[in-house]
Amino acid sequence: MDVVEMTLDVMKYAINRITQTSPELGHPKKEEELRGLVGETITPDGIGGEKAFQLFRDVLVKATVPIDHPRHLAFVPASPTRAAVMFDLVTSASSIHGAYWMEGAGGIYCENEAMKWLVSLTGLPEGAFGVFTSGGTAANLSAMVTAREAWRSVCGEHNRDRGLIITSIGAHSSIKAMAKVIDADVYLVDSEDRLTQEGLRYTIDHLSDEQRNRLFAVVATGGTTNAGIIDDLDGIAGICKKEQLWFHVDAAYGGGALAADSVRHLFRGIESADSITIDPHKWLFSPYDCGAVIYKKPELARKAHAQEGSYLDIFKDEGAQGFNPADYQIQLTRRVRGLPLWFSLAMHGTKMYKEAVERGIELAKIAANLIEENPDLELVREPGLSCVLYRRKGWTPDDYTNWTYKNHKAGLALVTPTKWKNGDTYETVSRFCFINPDTTEEDIKMILDTMK
Repeated sequence: MDVVEMTLDVMKYAINRITQTSPELGHPKKEEELRGLVGETITPDGIGGEKAFQLFRDVLVKATVPIDHPRHLAFVPASPTRAAVMFDLVTSASSIHGAYWMEGAGGIYCENEAMKWLVSLTGLPEGAFGVFTSGGTAANLSAMVTAREAWRSVCGEHNRDRGLIITSIGAHSSIKAMAKVIDADVYLVDSEDRLTQEGLRYTIDHLSDEQRNRLFAVVATGGTTNAGIIDDLDGIAGICKKEQLWFHVDAAYGGGALAADSVRHLFRGIESADSITIDPHKWLFSPYDCGAVIYKKPELARKAHAQEGSYLDIFKDEGAQGFNPADYQIQLTRRVRGLPLWFSLAMHGTKMYKEAVERGIELAKIAANLIEENPDLELVREPGLSCVLYRRKGWTPDDYTNWTYKNHKAGLALVTPTKWKNGDTYETVSRFCFINPDTTEEDIKMILDTMK
């Protein structure tokens, strides 16, 4: 198969995938089963492009779950616009290295235009800016490396200290994972609900002197992954300012809701953050992988992350100067992952983005109403942003798990259980997360009807 023919086959597949309105909800197969179906694909002589593509198209991709399926309501799904998906193809085909302006000026310019819009949503002061990362984990890590280095630069005695970060048990798992990488401890406030000003004040006041000396940052959440809860950002910001602590807001999931006028007030205080994480590949309709970290003072990030090397000197030369994304986060090599967001925003406009985010919030309210009308179901709590936690009365944890697998195997939906702290114990419940504006009320009814 020649390159032209291969290209036509790939584009034909891409066009079909982008335009189809009812994608198949695939499900995973065991490795042995997949090997039995496709055989060995990496061989000394190759199996040919036609065969390899046929195996992917007819077997392997069907063993995946498309994140944009309208009844994929588990975890935090995604719903990239067709424009963003198409431009992701263009991004790959363009072979742009997005680390330095000298090589990627045009692509980085487009990313920066999209970043300006993101920054405007946060309300951060003039001078604030950010960079696109691979996702929330990389963004949180980049922010905390910056916070730690800023802390150590103020007082040299902390250079050998193992830092301490405060967050809540409702924070994303990446916070603990990130802390391991930077060799920091995490102090968890024992509340899966909203982290409040009072709760943070109490926690700080009850730290030991040794812990207080090592404390350098507080991570608040702008929309928890489990329940869409937004911490008391304004109150936390006040304490961080008083205590001279770095204030980071992990809004990887919930940050998209900053575009929605109906809930924007819930984020009051985010404009005081030192850094913010937002994942456009979650609720801002970009393809994976596209996260973002935004800094109030980008120069602090540059001091923490800029790499030195003789072969890199040319990028810092006056003739090559421009915005260098590699200087503001942990990656050197990077693709221009913000390009699909830029193209989608340029094509559709920010008004359509606002409407699409509002639709996710509306779907959560619709689901809550349907649950309350069903005598077998009840809400665990009021919806948080686009997350809905609910229980099936009388069900055990095994019932939820079996129900998940049954619906997934049938190709109906992917809705998974989670746990919610109910008093001193954790209860297994079910959870919806609405991202896709193509999800309908009928989709929700169809899923709830299977819980009889």
